[in-house]
Amino acid sequence: MAIDEALWRGRQAGESPPTLRFFAWAPPTVSLGYGQPLDRHVDVDACRRLGVGVVRRPTGGSAIYHDGPERELTYSVVATAEDLGIGPDLLETYQWIARALLRGLRTLGAPAEMVPERPPEGPVPAFCFARTGVFEIEIAGRKLVGSAQRRQGTSFLQHGAVLLGADASRLRELFPTTRDPLSTLTTLETALGRRPPFDEVARALADAFEAEHRLDLRPGGLTPDETARVATLVDERYATDAWLASTTA
Repeated sequence: MAIDEALWRGRQAGESPPTLRFFAWAPPTVSLGYGQPLDRHVDVDACRRLGVGVVRRPTGGSAIYHDGPERELTYSVVATAEDLGIGPDLLETYQWIARALLRGLRTLGAPAEMVPERPPEGPVPAFCFARTGVFEIEIAGRKLVGSAQRRQGTSFLQHGAVLLGADASRLRELFPTTRDPLSTLTTLETALGRRPPFDEVARALADAFEAEHRLDLRPGGLTPDETARVATLVDERYATDAWLASTTA
């Protein structure tokens, strides 16, 4: 999370390039949305017992369980509206990213669809996959990709989780107040009849971003300045109890 914020801050300052990342989590981790309370909706004792980490994201939305590369792929996009050649509207950014995700998932054989521009109903759930938002990705009415964004001016950081598979019993333990976590979600394993490996999904999505938006993606690493910014963010924010407990972030 510190890496993504460091890249976002660097893009704001014009020091870091627009960036697309795919990564997985070790250990498996629950990430809370920026400003989401750490309360009874996430069972912290169960997290400790199961060896599951808990972290607060710099992006909004609700909690997501990142179950390692066997069952989940996380993406992040750091850019400005100008980089994408679109207006500053948040939903326009969501749609730009979703078009590429949709193309990649369909290439894998998943009958995925983008949710039309309709307002979600009811209060925001604590578990991200309990409800599909505007321009998120679903299959047969069940959510496959959950995404969240944070922006300042025209610059933004967007995170998203693509479910390769799901551990039903663990989801029920970690989110005890969510009536049935699996009733509103689906996975690529369910859609394809097999669980595609992380690298296959990452490659399909990267190719789709290039094809859909005529991009030229190039591998890159952190600069010394970015690495130093990451270390500072870890020490001052992401590794602190105060950041994890905060609801104002």
